[in-house]
Amino acid sequence: MSPKAPITQDVMTIPRKLPEGKVNLVGLTRDQLREALIEHGTPEKQAKMRTGQIWQWIYQWGVRDFAEMTNLAKAYRAQLAETFVIEIPEVVTRQVSEDGTRKYLCRIAGGHEVEVVYIPEEDRGTLCISSQVGCTLTCSFCHTGTQKLVRNLTAAEIVGQVMMARDDIEEWPVPGAPKDETRLLSNIVLMGMGEPLYNFENVRDAMKIAMDPEGISLSRRRITLSTSGVVPEIARTAEEIGCLLAISFHATTDETRDVLVPINKRWNIEELLQALASYPKASNSERITFEYVMLDGVNDSDEDAHRLIAHIKRHNIPAKINLIPFNEWPGAPYKRSSNNRIRAFANIIYQAGYASPIRKTRGEDIMAACGQLKSATERARKSRKQIAAEAGLQN
Repeated sequence: MSPKAPITQDVMTIPRKLPEGKVNLVGLTRDQLREALIEHGTPEKQAKMRTGQIWQWIYQWGVRDFAEMTNLAKAYRAQLAETFVIEIPEVVTRQVSEDGTRKYLCRIAGGHEVEVVYIPEEDRGTLCISSQVGCTLTCSFCHTGTQKLVRNLTAAEIVGQVMMARDDIEEWPVPGAPKDETRLLSNIVLMGMGEPLYNFENVRDAMKIAMDPEGISLSRRRITLSTSGVVPEIARTAEEIGCLLAISFHATTDETRDVLVPINKRWNIEELLQALASYPKASNSERITFEYVMLDGVNDSDEDAHRLIAHIKRHNIPAKINLIPFNEWPGAPYKRSSNNRIRAFANIIYQAGYASPIRKTRGEDIMAACGQLKSATERARKSRKQIAAEAGLQN
C-alpha cells in the first residue's frame, strides 16, 4: 500500500437487522428504501410511490408509527409494522446550559454512547453531531481524542441525531398545517465526536437524507463538515456531499501541527493546503473555514498569525478564520490564550483582509463546548490522572 493511501480503520460494523429481526428504515437512501420495500412484498410498480410516501412521513413529519401513515392502506401499514421499524438513538441524559445550549448523551446499538450539542442563537440553531464513537486522531488539545475509537456510526445513527434533536425542540411540522419557514434547527455541523472523513459513506448518506427537499430539507450550505485533514477524501466531499468545509488547522508549522493534530504527519500542511486550493466548492460565497484553537504560548504569536495569512494567500484559498478560545477540560495539557492575545491575533488577520470571528464559547458549564465532547461513561471510567497520562503529561 502506498504510504499516502487513505487509512483503513478496523471498526466494527452494525448490521441493519435489529435483534427482533426487523429492518430499521432510518438511514436508508431512497434507493435502499425502495429495494427494502420490494424485498418485503411491495409490488415493484408501487415501490417508487410508496418510497416517497414513507420518506415524507419519516423525515418531513417525524412519524415513527406506521399506523399514523394515513395515506397508506390499513393492511399495508400492518404489513410494514411486521417487517420494519423507525428507530433513532435513545436520549440517556439531556443537560441545558445557562446560555440555552443543550447537550444530549445518546445511546446507540451495542450500548455505546455519543454526545450531541444544540446551540440556539437569535438567527439560527446549530446542531453539532458526531460521526464516530470516540476518535482515532488523538489531537492533544481535544478531550474527545482521549477516548479511543470504538466504531463508526451508521447513517441511521448520524441522521438519527438530527431527528432526536428535532423531537426535543418540538420542530416537526403538523401534517396539513400552514408551512412555517422558521427553523429552530437550521444548521448542522459535523464537529462532534470523530473524524467524519474516516466514515465517509455513512456521513454522505446521512447528509443526503438531511438535505432531501421532501424531508428534513436543509440546504447544503447549511451543513458544514469539519475535518482534521484527510486529504484524499476532501475533493470527494465536494463532489458527493456538496456541503461547506471547515479545517481543524490549529498551527502554522509542521513541527507544531504534528503535536496538536497528529494526522499532519501523514498529510502535512503543504499537502493539505494544496487540496484546499483545488476544493471544487471553494469560492468567495462558500469560503473554507480555518478553525484555529488559541493555545497560550503554543500557536498564538503574531508570527503565527502572519504565517497563517501567508499560507492562505500563497494558495489563493477563499477563507475565513474562526478563532476558538481553548476550552479546558480535566487534565488538559494547555491553557487558553488571553483575551488580549486572541484579539491581537484576530486583528492581524482582519487587517490582511480575512474575516476572523472569535467564537463565543457556548455550553462550557456542561462540558458541551468545542473539544470537550466525550461520552459520560468513558469520562467516568477515567480519573484525572489517567486522562493526563494518556495526553502525555506524566513526568
